[in-house]
Parts: sequence; C-alpha cells; structure tokens
Amino acid sequence: MARLLLFAATTGYQIRVFAEAARRLDVDLTLATDRCHVLEDPWGDRAIPVRFEDVPASLEALRGRRFDAVAAVGDAPAVLAAEAARMLDIPFHPPAAVRACHDKYLARQFFQAAGLPVPQFFRALLAEGADAAACRAPYPCVLKPLGLSASRGVIRANDPDEFRAAFVRIQILLAREQHHNQYLQVEAYIPGREFAVEGLVTHGAARVLAIFDKPDPLEGPFFEETIYVTPSRESAAAQQSMREAVERAVRALGLYHGPFHAELRFNESGVWMLEVAARPIGGLCAKALRFGAGMPLEELVLRHAIGEDIAALQPADAASGVMMIPIPRAGVYEGVAGVDDADDVIITAKVGQMLVPLPEGASYLGFIFARGGDPAEVEQALRRAHAKLSFRIATALPTMRAG
Repeated sequence: MARLLLFAATTGYQIRVFAEAARRLDVDLTLATDRCHVLEDPWGDRAIPVRFEDVPASLEALRGRRFDAVAAVGDAPAVLAAEAARMLDIPFHPPAAVRACHDKYLARQFFQAAGLPVPQFFRALLAEGADAAACRAPYPCVLKPLGLSASRGVIRANDPDEFRAAFVRIQILLAREQHHNQYLQVEAYIPGREFAVEGLVTHGAARVLAIFDKPDPLEGPFFEETIYVTPSRESAAAQQSMREAVERAVRALGLYHGPFHAELRFNESGVWMLEVAARPIGGLCAKALRFGAGMPLEELVLRHAIGEDIAALQPADAASGVMMIPIPRAGVYEGVAGVDDADDVIITAKVGQMLVPLPEGASYLGFIFARGGDPAEVEQALRRAHAKLSFRIATALPTMRAG
C-alpha cells in the first residue's frame, strides 16, 4: 500500500475528493494541516499538525515518518510539501521552484532570463510610499501583491492618481491580512485575452491537461475571474503557442514533478505568461475536469504522485466549464433563489456571512458547472444558470466602538 502525505489548509471539497480517491486506490493517505481544530476529518485523528509559515518546526514534526509520495492543495502548503519531499527523498517540485511560483517578482525574473516575453516591471517597497512608486510606473499598469492568488489585490491604474489609490488600497489589504511582504509588484498592463492552463510535470517534462478560455474580458480596474471553459476555442496554432510557452515557463521556474496551474494572456504579439502555481487548480473549480471514464482531477494527481503512468488518460468530456459566482457588492449574505431551476450549482456562501468583493475579497458566492458537446454550449449553459439565481445581500451596519 502506497503512503501519501497530503498538505492542505482545510478539509474542504477538494480534500474529500482526495480521500475518496485514496480509498478507491487503496492508498494510505495522511493529512498534514495547520488548522487549529478538526471540523470534518475523513482520516479520524491521524492528521499531522504543521504550521505552513514555520517550515523548520513542521519538518521536525514529520521527521522519522515514512511516506512514498506527497501532494499539496494551495500555495503555502505546496511550499512545505516541497521541503518535506526533499527531506524524505520523494519526487516533487524543488523548494526553490515552488517559492519562485509564490513570488510574482521572482517568477518574472525567471521568465525574463528564459527569454519569455515579459512586460516592464519593478518591485515597489511599500515603505517608499505611493508617490515615489507612481513616478516610476508605466501607464497603464497593474499593481499586485507578490504572494496572493485568485486576483486578490490586483488593480489596474491608468494614471498616477489611480496608481496612488491602488497602492494605498493594497497596502491596507496586506496589513489587514498580516501579510509580511514589504513589496508589491508594478508591471505594464498586458492587453489581450486571458487563459488558464492545467498540467502535470513528470520528472521535468510538462504535459498540458487542459486549456481554459476565460470568455469574459478582464481589462480592469479589477480582474475578477468568472467563467472557465475547455477546450479552448482558439486556433490550433494559438493553442500550440500557449503549450510551448507554458512548457518554457515550467522549465524556467525549475518545476520537476507534480501538478501546475498557469495563467497567461494572448495577443497579436504572442503569449505572455502571467504566473505558474505549483499546485492544481483550486477548490471547487477542479470539478470541471474529468478524465478517462470520469476520474476527477484530484485522483489523476494522486495517481501521478504514487508513480502510475497516466499518459493515456484524456479529458472525459467533449467540453466542460465552471463559473465562479462573483460577489456583486459588500454586505451580509441572506440567501439565494433559483438554485432549484439551475442545473449543477453549489452555493458556498453561508447565511450571515460577511461578503467582501474583489480586490479585497477571498471567496465567491458559489460555483456553477456545465458539460456539453462544445465550448459555446457550455458557456451558454453557465450563463443561463447564473441568470436564474437571485441573491439577497443585506447592507452591513457599521460597528460601534466603545468610548
């Protein structure tokens, strides 16, 4: 029986799918997590407590244990998984490569060194202030935190006034998150259509599993992702250019063995890599992908981790997609109507939950899934299902501080 160590922050949908796949494959799966208490633990009391921000102490907690494979869900867990894999002599991505994926400035430097197209970019010290950084910026430009994902804190600025407002907004976000990075990234805005790419690296060789179109324009000022549809409707030549660019980016970063999730833009000048993460696509979005006779992405990742040959497995659906339901405004979530009239909808917001939209927010109202004969059919199904939903969001009252 193969022994696999899964690094993850919470026990959500994606981790339950890993657990179910492990049971089907007779894999002994152990969870390493930094949660302070267990709300739902499919492994009983076997979870290993770690702290993703404290790698040395976490490695000590794992020392002396034996595993055959590792996997990770999320960016911070992937960093610790890479360190643990090196300590345990298990194939995975090297720690330096995973850290580069988690640092937008460092990743840009690797892409540049590899000859990939990169926009004009620089790293602004938060302490230098918005005015000084605004003087150095190309316009239009995009400001972004170095280590956050899912477009959090990513803001377009067309002039110095917008730059200063965005700079302060990101500064407040990072302080609220207790994010200790002292820099933010500034780079020239890249026009064009945006795509997501899912793949696996096997001993240094990258394989693209799916290219997702993002049919909604992402032009700013914020970059909230909504619809992903695969396969891409771009030309065969464009898709080949994307695959080649992603493979070059994977090599440039030094990713070696495991999943990756990439984001890119495509325009008349070609492919522009935005970022590559050393992990699979996050959360419920993975449900949009199935392989073989219906195998979920998590099972494919698990099989790859334990050394199975998964080269022959192809997407199970002619076309599929997911819509991340955006939060239209801040407030308190009260409920939704129309779910019963839609097809495949999962509402993740909880009654009473404070909703925060992008660029500060870190969640969606839920997810809509569709499968069909072609990408256009899938996109239309997602939009129809979303149109049937009616969300009730109450205005949040300001809290009163004691005098």
